[in-house]
Amino acid sequence: MRIPSEVRDQLALRFGVLLPHLNERQQRLALAAEARLLGHGGVRAVARAAGVSETTVRKGVFELEGGEDPLPDGRVRRDGGGRKNVEELDLLLVPALLALVEPDERDDPMSPLRWTTKSLRSLAVELTRQGHAASAPTVGRLLRENGFSLQANAKTLEGAQHPDRDAQFRYINGQVKSHQADGEPVVSVDTKKKEVVGEFKNAGRQWRPAGEPVRVDVHDFPGDALGKALPYGIHDLAADTGWVNVGTDHDTATFAVESIRRWWNGQGHLDYPQAIRLLITADAGGSNGYRTRAFKTELARFAAESGLAVTVCHMPPGTSKWNKVEHRLFSAITMNWRGRPLNSHEVVVQSIAATTTRTGLTVHAELDTGVYPTGVKVGDAELNAVPVTGHAFHGEWNYTVHPRPVGPEAGPTGPAAVIDRGALSHPALTGMPRTALTELTRALTADWQTLQKQDSATRRDGGERRRAPGGGRKAKLDLADRVLATVLQQNLALPPTVLAHLFAVSKDTIRHTTSEIRQLMDQHAHTPRPPAAHLNTLAGLIVHATTHGATLTTETRPTR
Repeated sequence: MRIPSEVRDQLALRFGVLLPHLNERQQRLALAAEARLLGHGGVRAVARAAGVSETTVRKGVFELEGGEDPLPDGRVRRDGGGRKNVEELDLLLVPALLALVEPDERDDPMSPLRWTTKSLRSLAVELTRQGHAASAPTVGRLLRENGFSLQANAKTLEGAQHPDRDAQFRYINGQVKSHQADGEPVVSVDTKKKEVVGEFKNAGRQWRPAGEPVRVDVHDFPGDALGKALPYGIHDLAADTGWVNVGTDHDTATFAVESIRRWWNGQGHLDYPQAIRLLITADAGGSNGYRTRAFKTELARFAAESGLAVTVCHMPPGTSKWNKVEHRLFSAITMNWRGRPLNSHEVVVQSIAATTTRTGLTVHAELDTGVYPTGVKVGDAELNAVPVTGHAFHGEWNYTVHPRPVGPEAGPTGPAAVIDRGALSHPALTGMPRTALTELTRALTADWQTLQKQDSATRRDGGERRRAPGGGRKAKLDLADRVLATVLQQNLALPPTVLAHLFAVSKDTIRHTTSEIRQLMDQHAHTPRPPAAHLNTLAGLIVHATTHGATLTTETRPTR
């Protein structure tokens, strides 16, 4: 039977309104009902009006006439129905995709996308080029199903960790608790990132009228800057207060200690009027690093001025982010001035001073226009005058600078007032009774004499003697001096510079002597104890000796 065109038009209009609101099965049933009402030719007419295949309409007729029950759980299709996923049709698609997104793990340095942005679109294009047709949404679905997600870089690599890293943190914690229990000040110090002053973009956003951002320079050229700002922060851990000294010259050790001095004179001595000690926690490097000689000499001047015994505990190398001043003071400052151009030193200082937190942090800031030149050298003599004593645990990281040297002082050259050998052999310095030191010297005598004869023969290449026995220049150190120097080095970690001054010889002589005696000690199975202290300077040795009841007397000897 021929279906009139008016009926087909009505069907098309009806289907256009109804079918978008039905699922696949409901659509088939609706089409089948219309086809049955039309009778012969109804299937073709309905299929053309709805824009579907006649097979779909016939399937709906069979479902309608058969009275099939709805699928469970609201399913539209039976299990296995519908179009197969692309990864089922192309079993090599997923391996090809994984090879593109993780070439390092799959040892494929020549991957086509090794050095390009791995967006979904670029991955889809490359897969299609390799013969694995896939759209960008399909690539995204496959990546998620295989445990991938969008990831930013994570700052977690700290380089090689020192084996005593955790032990140093525990030591610092113990020092902090000890000082705070005694009511002594504990501060964390560091220099914040250098800021260029001018109309430059500052990271972050702040509320402003819509469409009216603060306009800044397009380029951040240093030549266009009005200067630079070096905020050196001191954070009082107990009081939760900050003091920031904003320098304008160079970040040097002198600037670092001057900042600490300004904090103490302006705030610290008021908060801790009875203080006799000060604990500073600092990074391992930079202007306040543990290898910086100028930092120790400047701290000695500050200690002498303030009368404080200044203890410094450095963070282990590579752990600066754990310094308290970083996340208790500097992070709050960064949040406070975010989105605000630092176009003058006044803006820098006022922005820092206005920094607060919900936990009660308050900050004082001031401008330091002093000149702090770089390249200042600290010689051995100047360093030797610093009354610093290293702690028994990692004395290079943990040390105390005392207010003033105690005992005799002497220069390194010319007629010098050197420490008497008997005073140096005090058990508090050698770590052993004098009788044990004498026995050790006696035990090494025979082997040392043999070694001296061998060295003498080696120097003259086995030829005839040119001088009578006992002739020539006398040895600078006898065996007792050599053993004493080596024992002092092992027990107090004294550097060659200090030992050379104590024994009025050169540093090279000390290095050769201690190496020679250590070898003999190893042959006699003499194992030294761990150092009782780490003393880097002559003044520090004198302080240590006085503290432990050893009286160091002097005797004047010409330099040998």
